[in-house]
Formats: sequence, structure tokens, C-alpha cells
Amino acid sequence: MKAVRVFLAFIFSMISFGSILGQETGNVKSPDGKPAVDDPTVAVSDQVNNERYRIGYQDTLQITVYRHPELSRPVSVNPNGTIMLPRIDKPIVAVCKTEQELADEIAAAYKKDYLKNPFVDVRAVEQKSQAFGVIGAVEKPGYFFINKKVHLLELLAFAGGPNKEAGTRLLVARTGSASFCKNDIPVATEDEKEIQLFDFKIRDVQEAKVNFWMQPGDIVSVLDADFVYVVGNVNKPGRIPLKGPISLTQAIATAEGTKAATDKDSIRILRMKPGTTEREELVFNLKEIESLKTPDPILQVNDIVAVSKDKTKEIFNGIVNSVTNGFGNLPLIIP
Repeated sequence: MKAVRVFLAFIFSMISFGSILGQETGNVKSPDGKPAVDDPTVAVSDQVNNERYRIGYQDTLQITVYRHPELSRPVSVNPNGTIMLPRIDKPIVAVCKTEQELADEIAAAYKKDYLKNPFVDVRAVEQKSQAFGVIGAVEKPGYFFINKKVHLLELLAFAGGPNKEAGTRLLVARTGSASFCKNDIPVATEDEKEIQLFDFKIRDVQEAKVNFWMQPGDIVSVLDADFVYVVGNVNKPGRIPLKGPISLTQAIATAEGTKAATDKDSIRILRMKPGTTEREELVFNLKEIESLKTPDPILQVNDIVAVSKDKTKEIFNGIVNSVTNGFGNLPLIIP
């Protein structure tokens, strides 16, 4: 729950500074080393207009007016969603239009007062309006600008996959700030502005058991591993990352087993009570678990396995060791 609260705090802080589409970020490249705009999927079918790329804030456009190189140039979309072009007095709204729609509008503006039959081409050479964020325990966290439909597994691959600190879960936050374009996503009402959270097991995503398509503006958070702890009379006490379900005997085995003189009749699990800072104590008989008389309990996040010494065995073993060591000090008498 702590990781989820941290994740939500991050999302709300992002929203308080505006949509992630308006943030300055570094250039992110696709896995082939080229900018995401060079992906062949830029040429999207015209059969569904809303699936075509729509120009967004901070995009960089290449405007080409054929036979008029003095008018051709790269321009950036202003924070107010407009662009300014030579020989056109008024700013032209670019945001939320397709490349062809903007090209037609520019051509109409030039034809009105300046050119007879202008032919204009518009290409979004840097597309920053369809951003996907990947944060947390991944190899390459950051923002990815992808101008095509992308699957959760594919986006996870863009980020290099989970790193060694990753646990078993990831969250997808759908902030509702995916687009400013009404043609793509309806404007949220006051009741619809809550963040949607989707919780997945990383292994299910990696094995393609989860069929989840991302939306621009989604943020993926790969959560760090949770831990259980083994302390006391074991060979290697410490914390154990939870990469999957782990039982009491598995945790003790991971701690390289118990030492001599262990009280196997009273292995304790100290477990946090939900909603409190108090712990309850659960006692198990390790001998009965090993002999299959009692089920092997599955540990929960932040459980502490406490392995105690058997005082009687410890005293007995101390006496035996003293006697054994004493024999070594006796002189050897040969009759």
C-alpha cells in the first residue's frame, strides 16, 4: 500500500503542473535507435479519422510549400496551440488537427491573399502530444512519444523491462489527460476526473496473458519488490524479496536453514495487523510442517519470521562440546 500511495502522490503532482503533454522531456528513441516519429506506423489508415495522429502542444512541424522554399520551414506549436507563418497575418490553430487538415488550412490561407494555387505539405517531425510514462523499477524509466497504438507489454519493452529491484506488480494510471482533442477523448466532467488505476502481475504481462492497450497519457509504474524478513537462529538472517508467493519453509531455506539448537516447535511469524502499526504473533511447529501434518503457511508482505533457540538443547550442546574439546587436551598414554 505504501508503494501505491507514493505512486498516486507522483501522479497528482504531475497533474498539478498540467498535463504531461506540456512537460519538457528529453528526446526518447524507439528500440531501433531512431526517433519515434520515423516509425513506419506514422502512415495510419484514413478509415478511422480519430486513430490518425493529431498535432499536439510542443510538436515540431515541417511546413513545405512547394515551389516556394522561402515559405518552407520547421515551426513549433506554441503553448496556445497555434503556429505563425510568413505572409499570413493571423496565427493558425494547429493543435488537434491532422497533418492533412492543417496543410489544407495553410493552403487556403496562402491562396486567399498571396499564392494562386499553393500546394502545402505538413509533417509532424517531433511528436510530443502522445506521451506514455514508465517509472519505477525498470531499466530505462522516462517518457516515450509513440504515434501508434501500443500494448502494455510493448511499452514495458521500450523501458528495458523490469530491473533487479522490481517486484511482482505494476500499476497503470489513466489520468484522463491523454488529449486536449475532443475528437479523440471526450472532455471529462467533474465526476470523471478521478485517476483510474489498473493493477497487473508483471509475469502475466510478460507472458502476454494480459491484453491491455495503452492510451496516450497513461503512466506505468513498476513497483519495487516487497520483502519478508527472517531473523534469529538461522544461518543467513535478513530480508527476502518477494518475487512470488513464498511459504514459511521456503523462507527458512532461503535463509540457508536453521542452526543447531533451534526450537522448531515454536517458529513465530510476526504479522502487521491491517490498518494499524501493531503486529500479531502466529506460532507454527516446523516439525509438523516438514512431516506434512500441518500446511505450510504462505507469508505476507513485511512478515517477520522469528526462529528461536532451544535453551535446553543449547545447554546440552554446550556440555557436549566442552567434553569433546576436553578429550582433545588429554595426554595420550601408551601402555
